[in-house]
Amino acid sequence: MSKLRFLSSLGAILFLVYGTIFGQTLESKKSDVVEKQRVSNRQEKNKPYLEMSDSIRISKNDSLASDSIATDETTGFDAEVEYTADGYITLIQNSSGNKIIMSKNAQVKYKDIDLKADYIELNRDSNLIYAVGKPDSTGAIAGKPIFKQGEQEFQADEVRYNYKTKKGIVTGVVTEQEGGFVHSGRTKLINDSTYCLRNGKYTTCDAEHPHFWLEMTKAKVLSNKKIVTGPAYLVIEDMPLYFIFVPFGFFPNSPKYSSGLLMPSYGDEVNRGFFLRDIGYYWAANDYFDASVKGDLYSKGSRGIKLHTNYRLRYRFSGAFDLQYYKNVFGDKGLPDYKTQNDFAITWSHSMDAKSSPTQTFSASVNFSTSSFDQNNSYTTENYLTNTKQSSISYSKRWENSPFNLSANMRHSQNSRDTTISLTLPQMTFNMSRIYPFKSKLRIGKEKWYEKIGVSYSMDMQNTINTKENKLMGSSLTKDWQNGIKHSIPVSTSFKALKYITVSPSVNYNERWYTQQIRKKYNEVTKMAEISDTLNGFTRDYDYSVSIGTSTKIYGNFAPLNPKSSIKGIRHVMTPSVSFSLRPDFSNPNFGMYGTLVDYIDEKGNPVILRYPYHEGAIFGTAGAGKSGSIGFSLGNTLEMKKVNTKDTTASKEAFTKVKLLDQLSIGGSYNLAADSLNLSNITISARTKVAGVDLNFGAILDPYAMQNGRLINQFEFSRNGRLARLTSANMSFGLSFKSKEGKEKEKEEENLTPEQKTELDQKILRQRTGDIPEYADFSVPWDLSFNYSFRYSKPDPMLSSVITQTVDFNGNVSLTKQWKVGFSSGIDVQKLQVTFTQFNIFRDLHCMQMSLNLVPFGYRQSYSFTIRATSTLLQDLKLSKRQSSYDNGNY
Repeated sequence: MSKLRFLSSLGAILFLVYGTIFGQTLESKKSDVVEKQRVSNRQEKNKPYLEMSDSIRISKNDSLASDSIATDETTGFDAEVEYTADGYITLIQNSSGNKIIMSKNAQVKYKDIDLKADYIELNRDSNLIYAVGKPDSTGAIAGKPIFKQGEQEFQADEVRYNYKTKKGIVTGVVTEQEGGFVHSGRTKLINDSTYCLRNGKYTTCDAEHPHFWLEMTKAKVLSNKKIVTGPAYLVIEDMPLYFIFVPFGFFPNSPKYSSGLLMPSYGDEVNRGFFLRDIGYYWAANDYFDASVKGDLYSKGSRGIKLHTNYRLRYRFSGAFDLQYYKNVFGDKGLPDYKTQNDFAITWSHSMDAKSSPTQTFSASVNFSTSSFDQNNSYTTENYLTNTKQSSISYSKRWENSPFNLSANMRHSQNSRDTTISLTLPQMTFNMSRIYPFKSKLRIGKEKWYEKIGVSYSMDMQNTINTKENKLMGSSLTKDWQNGIKHSIPVSTSFKALKYITVSPSVNYNERWYTQQIRKKYNEVTKMAEISDTLNGFTRDYDYSVSIGTSTKIYGNFAPLNPKSSIKGIRHVMTPSVSFSLRPDFSNPNFGMYGTLVDYIDEKGNPVILRYPYHEGAIFGTAGAGKSGSIGFSLGNTLEMKKVNTKDTTASKEAFTKVKLLDQLSIGGSYNLAADSLNLSNITISARTKVAGVDLNFGAILDPYAMQNGRLINQFEFSRNGRLARLTSANMSFGLSFKSKEGKEKEKEEENLTPEQKTELDQKILRQRTGDIPEYADFSVPWDLSFNYSFRYSKPDPMLSSVITQTVDFNGNVSLTKQWKVGFSSGIDVQKLQVTFTQFNIFRDLHCMQMSLNLVPFGYRQSYSFTIRATSTLLQDLKLSKRQSSYDNGNY
């Protein structure tokens, strides 16, 4: 028995020694694979990937601080691998491979690869990394793999990646690409910035299950560059719209501006046929300049090209330029209705930053087109209804410590109804602000009367034409354009008389320079005086006048009888003024600016002499005929109330508020002492006030003389008809506008915008009007409403019927809910009892898309359009649109 015990003890000792040696040997073999390990001793069940008999599970309580795989030839890694897990780390060596398995919040870092997942396998033999999430207690997949390499990062359902070739297969991946999201079923990683996918989705919706997407049969994604797809179609709310498809797609995918192709929209028009619109190229030149070129093609032969540029130099200037040209073909060749028409449009906005130069400014707002451009090529109601367009380009320069300043302008206006164009190119003005040449630099005593004499000077040079659109390019500078230079030198002063009366005498001298003058003669055939000759060469005329004006202010204060009244007083301010001006008769032959001819022979056989100005019809006019000694008079009134501020309970300066009851009421006219009849001018009345937020305006013209057989007679209306004067015209208007609190706050924000921000806003509005970017509803303003009424009366001849026009215009927007918004605009012609142009807009916010319905229920522009479009600017051309109008059958 003792011998048996000895053998048992010896066996146990040998077993322990052998086990220790074997363990050290195994640990020695593992040391070239695992240097540092930090794992959990918590056990996991159901490990389908583990062979427990050939594995070593390392406890999390191991004293080593970090986990890594060393860099040497035996490991197969050329860089250190760091890995951690909250669950366990298991090392496996068997016939299936040499693996490291990690569970629960596992993470592996190798070079630029960072992989996180609930479960990760690292196979050193096949160089593969496998990662997947696991279902939690609710059955949802938790700990989905998050893979990051280089510039790309994504979350997926499953990742299989070869860290040697840097290629892999990923399923259920979602990546964000500069505002867009790519969902893919199966993705092949090509390198750290490129991957290919099949059955993918591209959307700008950030929902886990997007509301819309572009279904891509296959695609290639280059991170921070572009996304190129094969055939793709639109899906909205899981409903595939196969008829809205593209044979291929291209989406810019760069954090910086980048050049690339612009995808077209397509559809059908009644007049021009099927079309492809806005196909082109975008050029991102640099941070200061970009440009795009787009083209439109129509199946019936029409075509167009559009150029758009933006430019900006910080603290210097910014602007945008658009040029559009269309060659439109209407009807079928060989038929009577066939015609071709060329249209073009130019828009340009430019602003100069005030910081760039304190003494110079330059700005431009150009909107020029052929008269038929909007009718043929506009797709917005606003542009279609626009009959007039205006442009201006201006430059100004002032000299520091000097009274001189210079400005140069170009102005343009056109009317698309009658194709008339008015163009001023250029207009230059040079001004000297008022100076006091007799003022003493070293004053001794009181200021002398002559020291208050001020002199100023202005020069105005213009070259202008008024013509038809088709005659502009062939116009002659000398025959069709009007040009000239006008000099004005006013000399004036002012002083107090009788303490309260302000006296302002002045002398005005004007001189005009022209390059042409005319001569007339009597035509025996037409019995009229006609131009017989035009003389070219430098010529001038002039005029001068003297005047003196007086004015004062009369104050009337009214205190309430009740001292406890909240109204503390009403103040009435009257401003009467009287002036006298004198001007000689410049048609006198002694001045040499008028010619004479025999107009006709009267009944007694005496010739009737006609005087005509040599510069008749000139741009700055000519010296007036007839002596003038005119007395002018006017009376201005304002009414203001002072009351207790009930909102202020403190004894501050705001304890009282002032309320204007009448902003302005003025009456004025003149009396010509030198005229032989009809000495009194028309009496003008104007008034303006604001009551409870309502702007009220009123104006009227009264004629003091009676009329007989359509002509004024030298007899007052009072003596003939018992009336002080005859009302010839009157007008009245008022407007109301209401906004929600949010709308008022937004209005204040726009008022506080910097000049640069205002320019950006103006450019955005301009681009929306020109159709370069789509316009979306603003759901942040719950409601706004405006109402305008206008009344006009005209009856210049008492024998004729009066002409009265009354119009009521109203428009507004109402957000019915956070997702629904309704907009409307309409009007009523009260005299004709007709509804004017009416339009309804209905918008629905679809989270990542917007649905809109535009309806013109009646009239010449009767139409409707229904559109669903993405709200992201990345997919602004992705839309479903249905129209019924004189233009489009459909547009996608």
